[in-house]
Amino acid sequence: MAERSLRGMSIGAKSLESDDNVDFAARKDVAYVCPKGHRTILPFAEGAEVPDEWECRCGAVAHREGDADREGDEIAKPTRTHWDMLLERRSEEELAKLLEKRLQMHRDGWIPDYE
Repeated sequence: MAERSLRGMSIGAKSLESDDNVDFAARKDVAYVCPKGHRTILPFAEGAEVPDEWECRCGAVAHREGDADREGDEIAKPTRTHWDMLLERRSEEELAKLLEKRLQMHRDGWIPDYE
């Protein structure tokens, strides 16, 4: 019996299927571009609903390439800086007085006690 050994293949080692006579689903490539300039191309099935936005690899929101309508959708809101928010609370004259007071404290060698 030892002279005859059974030969076979291990399960999962090789596939017995082939790609002959296989029709893949129709696909279309959609490109997304983020504000940082990264371009991502994703394949979608022909009948699938394609999203207008996609999360880029950098974490920003990428929009479909060539989508001209999105510029009108975004609200043009100016970015508020720290200086803008500071001017909402105090006037420039008041800020000048505070600066002069702090500079004088520094010149006098005042050390704050934070303990």
